[in-house]
Amino acid sequence: MVELEHVTFDYESERVLDEVSLRIGRGDFLGIIGPNGSGKTTLLKVLLGLLRPASGRVKVFGTDVRLFREWARIGYVPQKATAFDARFPASVLEVVLSGRSGVAGIGRRFGERDRAAAEEALKTVDMLELKARPIGRLSAGQQQRVFIARALASRPELLLLDEPTVGVDVDAQERFYSLLRRLNREFGTTLVLVSHDVSVVAGEVTHLACLNRRLVFHGSPEEAMRSGALAQLYRAESLVVAHHH
Repeated sequence: MVELEHVTFDYESERVLDEVSLRIGRGDFLGIIGPNGSGKTTLLKVLLGLLRPASGRVKVFGTDVRLFREWARIGYVPQKATAFDARFPASVLEVVLSGRSGVAGIGRRFGERDRAAAEEALKTVDMLELKARPIGRLSAGQQQRVFIARALASRPELLLLDEPTVGVDVDAQERFYSLLRRLNREFGTTLVLVSHDVSVVAGEVTHLACLNRRLVFHGSPEEAMRSGALAQLYRAESLVVAHHH
């Protein structure tokens, strides 16, 4: 579904991604982990064609990302999706419907099929009964599920989530991960999840990518534990932290 070959990305003169090669297969549930500033969000944005790499190739569904146009096949929940003005005057259903614009076309009015898809997405995340409620009146965990529904409204085959559990309580996180398991196993959605929460993620995903500018490891969570990749990934960071104290 996604192929990155020798992808390098620089912010001004600082190298953020260094020769990253990665393949994501259909039906994978990939967790991308790494310390702060390791390039995780940048990697997602390169995948989405929002950032252009300095070198290397990115292919999505077999097409060069620069030529790819079928964005409705990809859902994206950006970092801090829930950090918006609580007075924002939109209902839950309106927020989710906005996720159909890639299918419907910008500026086209939403029709019955769009509404049906939006309601189905809300049903998937167990939020249909709150469809008329203003988005600002929901808890952080509920808002997060609405933003996932928005990403699901175009019925994507690939769903990218950037740090989705930040600021969400433990109970809501439990429900969130069980939702992701369902999407992956029952619906066959390919998932890519960027997270700081190493221990939780390692227990949920089918594949783990450890990123610290370079791809330190890519394989099963079990292999990551056995190979010491996680220790290697965070060792440098813990030394820096120790030094500061």
